[in-house]
Amino acid sequence: MYGLKTDWEEVTPASCSFTLSDYEGGVARWCPGCGDHAVLTAIQKLCRDEQLPPEKTVVVAGIGCSSRFPHYMKTYGFHGLHGRALPVAEGVRSRRPDLHMFVVTGDGDCCSIGAGHWIHGIRYNMKMTVMLFDNNVYGLTKNQTSPTSSQGQQTNTHPRGAWLPPLDPIQATLGFTNVSFVAQTIDWNPAHLSATLKAAHHHEGLSFVRILQRCPHYTEDVFELGRKDPNRVLMMEHEDGISLPDGLLKMFPNRIAHDPANMTEARDLAGTTDAYPVGLFYRNRNAVRYDHFTVEGMATPRSEKIAALRRALDRHRV
Repeated sequence: MYGLKTDWEEVTPASCSFTLSDYEGGVARWCPGCGDHAVLTAIQKLCRDEQLPPEKTVVVAGIGCSSRFPHYMKTYGFHGLHGRALPVAEGVRSRRPDLHMFVVTGDGDCCSIGAGHWIHGIRYNMKMTVMLFDNNVYGLTKNQTSPTSSQGQQTNTHPRGAWLPPLDPIQATLGFTNVSFVAQTIDWNPAHLSATLKAAHHHEGLSFVRILQRCPHYTEDVFELGRKDPNRVLMMEHEDGISLPDGLLKMFPNRIAHDPANMTEARDLAGTTDAYPVGLFYRNRNAVRYDHFTVEGMATPRSEKIAALRRALDRHRV
């Protein structure tokens, strides 16, 4: 990569054809009807369709219902600390730029305790697909108000209703420096979900995908209008956006043309309140990638690294 020869590049997977079973890990223990199941299936199918070698694929997650994702993939995985999925993923990317990277985080994991890492992760723009599972509640810790909970939503921490207006992850991300790919999709439409994740995976940089995701136990009514009425979902269309076959477009009677190069229009659409906008809000292929710099020195022979370390330590000898 970038003209460097490294130890890990000399090891290439054996040539073979991968099937879904090559990516299916432990049996998912999410609640029946949870939207996480749909995303897991979409990612496993994406890996199969793209023929991503399991030994060259890694899933990094924080803490939460969604963050159990690595346990259900037969790939490499890292189940990190609460809110720390992005710095872990950035560390992996800086040393292993050859891996296919997926990051899983929730609305609490990313937008609350992990908010600082979220801002800088977008700014670093290292190549990875970041999936924000947003069900508007802390599910694993049993129905607590999250940053995306709607005002008035009743939870165990706010039984009389959440006091503050919710944070909008799309509008927030569009305001971060060096943002390069921002999309939104829904778990109850497998075709759009899969197409969005495929576009995100192929993006050369950090792709941020917010997935409106059902929690049948605590927030089953949150996206009910969008699930029952297709007109409450607004699909953004463009030749550089999320593509669906013509036969599937009829699932989205409410559509709007939007050029993902137009940041002003992207921000306006993100503020839509009478429908759920889905598709690609923004893409900047020229955004600077920090992982283009972190590979510097990786081709240095081990003997030279040890010699340099010894010289540095020798400066402190008494």
